[in-house]
Amino acid sequence: MKTSFENANVLITGGLGFIGSNLAIRLVKLGAQVTLVDNMLPRQGGNLFNIEPIKDNVHINFSDIRNELSMNYLVQGKDYIFHLAGQVNHVDSMRNPIKDLDINCKGTLVLLEACHHHNPDARIIFAGTRGEYGKSVHIPVGEDHPTDPVGIYAITNLTAEKMVLVYHRVKKLRGICLRITNTFGPRHQMMHDEYGVFNWFVRKAIDNDGIPVFGDGSILRDFLFIEDLLDALLLSATTHTAYGEVYNVGSGQGISFKELAEKIVAIAGTGRVEFVPFTQERKEVEPGDYVADIRKIKNVIGWAPKTSLDEGILRTINFYRRYGEHYWKK
Repeated sequence: MKTSFENANVLITGGLGFIGSNLAIRLVKLGAQVTLVDNMLPRQGGNLFNIEPIKDNVHINFSDIRNELSMNYLVQGKDYIFHLAGQVNHVDSMRNPIKDLDINCKGTLVLLEACHHHNPDARIIFAGTRGEYGKSVHIPVGEDHPTDPVGIYAITNLTAEKMVLVYHRVKKLRGICLRITNTFGPRHQMMHDEYGVFNWFVRKAIDNDGIPVFGDGSILRDFLFIEDLLDALLLSATTHTAYGEVYNVGSGQGISFKELAEKIVAIAGTGRVEFVPFTQERKEVEPGDYVADIRKIKNVIGWAPKTSLDEGILRTINFYRRYGEHYWKK
């Protein structure tokens, strides 16, 4: 992929998490000067081992996107800002909605104000969620689909997205918003199952445990391998005519949770599928079937996923079989 990241100054919020760390590794390989900011909140996935391959090639700032002084300093001189930080636990967002609002909305606003006053030339890439749509009225789901989130996490993400678009239109800060489907792969948190169900399935298979599939497992999801998401982030960032818009990022293919669990067991050679009832907390925030319509990002940005589901599963299993001790106690 040809990019313009050679010697570019890049800030990644949430840089020690799943997406942020993988993005940092890719950007270092492309010759970028990378700064990571992360508050390392417990259970959110921040992990210093995530950046082990590049630990001497990045600058890390242990701070919080809600800290105005920190953000005013960190945004200065940056060419690209990948805004990935946020409260990403669906269940926690219902247990503690004030915290969710504070991190996802105030944090985004602090970042935008910092750029407005201290670096108005920065390009901001916001990572949102397919959860902003809520229950699917039709499949696949395009960007013009109604937004009717079923949980606080998705509501605060949608609000943050609207902030980025308002600052793009009114204050001329260049921003682009991606609604990202369920993403899996190396460097995801593996300590609990409250987000990242795909990787939780992988952990249970590696541990040769039962993989808990809720209900009858017929709900459809669109799963995307992390390396394909990185391609989408980088291509979006460097397609300067695409700013000011919202784009779906997904595989464009649906698979049921039952089929997914069976596929993981087959590829891992361990584990077993077990059907369990929905917990009340999960039932309240379950949006049902989702498959992304990715025609817009294909047509405007020229991105399409390349990694097959089977290949992504195998690469994920291989990573955690080698490095699992850094992610959970086996």
